[in-house]
Amino acid sequence: RAAERCAAHILLSYRKDLYGPANTSSFLVMVGMGNNGGDGLVIARILHEAGVSVRVIRIRTKEKASPDNQSNWERVKALKMPIEDLDLQLIRAVHFADNEVIVDAVFGTGLSAPIEGPLSLMIEQLNNSGRPVIAIDLPSGLFAEDNSENDAEHIVRATETLTFEVPKLALLLPENAHNTGSLRIIPIGLEADFIGSQPTPYRVLEEKDVRALVPMRPSAGHKGTFGHAGIIAGSDGKYGAAILCTRAALRSGVGLVSVRTTERGLPILQGAVPEAMCSVDPRPSADPVIQEDAKWTSLGVGPGLGTSDAAVKTVKNLIQEGRSPMVLDADALNILAENPTWLAILPDRTVLTPHPREFDRLWGEGSRTGYERLGRAREFAQKNGCILVLKGAWTAICDPEGRVFFNPTGNNGMAKGGSGDALTGLLTGLLAQGIAPLNASLLAVYLHGFAGDLVAERKSKEGMTPGDLIAALPEAWKALHEAL
Repeated sequence: RAAERCAAHILLSYRKDLYGPANTSSFLVMVGMGNNGGDGLVIARILHEAGVSVRVIRIRTKEKASPDNQSNWERVKALKMPIEDLDLQLIRAVHFADNEVIVDAVFGTGLSAPIEGPLSLMIEQLNNSGRPVIAIDLPSGLFAEDNSENDAEHIVRATETLTFEVPKLALLLPENAHNTGSLRIIPIGLEADFIGSQPTPYRVLEEKDVRALVPMRPSAGHKGTFGHAGIIAGSDGKYGAAILCTRAALRSGVGLVSVRTTERGLPILQGAVPEAMCSVDPRPSADPVIQEDAKWTSLGVGPGLGTSDAAVKTVKNLIQEGRSPMVLDADALNILAENPTWLAILPDRTVLTPHPREFDRLWGEGSRTGYERLGRAREFAQKNGCILVLKGAWTAICDPEGRVFFNPTGNNGMAKGGSGDALTGLLTGLLAQGIAPLNASLLAVYLHGFAGDLVAERKSKEGMTPGDLIAALPEAWKALHEAL
């Protein structure tokens, strides 16, 4: 089933010219001696029987093939297709034709040591070939989880990875994105109850999970029913961040949004976002902010706030005395990183939304790898009783119980200043409606990425802006409601 479903995906992509013009492309299927290589041999046979030009190279990475591998090798030998059984020492002789799509089925999840010797030279040659590469289950050379001791130079750089049933942790870490390419999860009919019973802290969000988090809106509801989001943001030169945050909050379904900003920023915010109420933070006194917090049902702090003495005092007072569920982002995180003792008084289930560098500053030292950073993020959330949203590709939401939820939506067109401000606003608006901090974080991250995907499809990843993403939030909401 694994091989059949991979082959079906490959044939569909091939016929859509996704690997190059189908009338000129052929396939080179490279296999090892284990069961991953056996899958590759079945894929080669199916492609051949479908009338596609294909050749096979089996690399003798060990003396004896697995039984599945050997039986499928005998079946391939019986077909009229070019095959080679290549001794490991002769790998230098491999030639990659200009029109070939390469299927990598040399190693799967069983690899436990870095690739070296002649095979490492072949991987360098493959990576420099400029050809599309489809990795089966894992790119050869990549360990399934921790690659901190691996040799990154000798891992296949795939254009696309077809992994079976569930993703492997390494495929979700940003440091391995250049090896993974686009990730496709291929269902092969494994027992769902058994998989679900396995102990693991890791989950990948699916649409059905997110649909369950969408709040019902009472038919007789009014603006007071749906909460009041308070946003403290903006300083000279950074009012755009406050505007984006506020606009996203207004797209969350919240009833009311109030922005607390500087006197200079008040007319800018009021003109740019007329639906929001705006008030002046007189800074340096933070007392009025605490007074207003009493009527807010959530609080978003940080976008464009700056790190002045007044901003530092505001953040400290809110951590000490704030009553509303709170999101800390951007400059609020920078202030917290400079005052790490405040973590001990962080209100329970506060949501922090750092990108990797901000997180490293929070924790006091850099992480060598994304795997290490993820482990430290889990530890941070558990130790400080918070929800940590570690932003990036496959954004990881860590909770105080040690669980990690990876978000599948979003794209690199969102890697632009302002996208994080939009997430903070959306999340603050969801919290204001009484959604629990973890659920609000999961729903916000999923919707935020989903809206980004909708925009990228229409406007391109290069041409899209965070403002486009915010404008697409109603469409993302509508799609979720239609699924319901």
